[in-house]
Amino acid sequence: MSIYVLQSFLDGVLMGGIYALAALGLSLIFGVLKITNFAHGAMMAVGMYTVYALAVGLGIGPYAALPLAVVFMFAIGFGVQRFLINSIDHAPAHNQLLLTLGIAYILENVLLMIFTPNYRTLTVEGFEKAIHIGPLTVAPAKLIMFGVVLVITAGVYILLYQTRVGRSIRASAQDEEGARLMGIHVRRIRAAAFGLGAVCTGIAGGLLTPVMSIYPTLGESFQLKCFVIAVLGGMGNLWGAFVSGLLIGVIESLSGYWLGGTWSEMLIYGAFILILLVRPTGIFGRGNRREN
Repeated sequence: MSIYVLQSFLDGVLMGGIYALAALGLSLIFGVLKITNFAHGAMMAVGMYTVYALAVGLGIGPYAALPLAVVFMFAIGFGVQRFLINSIDHAPAHNQLLLTLGIAYILENVLLMIFTPNYRTLTVEGFEKAIHIGPLTVAPAKLIMFGVVLVITAGVYILLYQTRVGRSIRASAQDEEGARLMGIHVRRIRAAAFGLGAVCTGIAGGLLTPVMSIYPTLGESFQLKCFVIAVLGGMGNLWGAFVSGLLIGVIESLSGYWLGGTWSEMLIYGAFILILLVRPTGIFGRGNRREN
């Protein structure tokens, strides 16, 4: 196998980790609230600029800024669900979609007003040189990025399946009325789940700040890919979203190497259509349950 193919495969896996984490947040929100969040890409951009602003304003590294960004993104997600989406909880589904779309435009325009449309870059001192793994090379920021993705994904899994809060989230997703009868504050839990989804996508965005130039509408380019990944993995299936994210990252990278960048998007959505024709519920099906 050509060294260039292996390099493209590695790059695809590393970038696929970011896709997976962002899609995990989207899948979590759908699994609990049963709504498709069209503000997901905009929240990813908010995560990017939060890390950027903290790193520049406080003079700290982007990775040191991540914990502060987590708190901020959770507050945004919690507030959006608790005070906006929850107010139209029983409205038709298209009303909820339009609300999240409106939230997306508001967030993007707030970023435009604060940061202007100019591209911003964030350089991490000491990360200029690539790391050599045998004949392969990888940027240190991408390696750290993937490591954080693994830790966050495992952390979300433990939270959902090993803690009382996680059991409450899953109970609310499976049977809202039954959860209420068991004494669970469903509205608060639903807001917490939305906040957790916002944290996942915000961290995914924040991890990209040392890797690429950012601008206020950058999240839109990730929005559709997140939907594709979440659907392929089975809406509500967290590990399905993770594996599908890696798969999409590899397809994108290898197709770009073999056929050129203009073919990448077409192959991604072509593979998406073909898989859904065979498995309409996605590769791993849909579910918020633990596999035995």
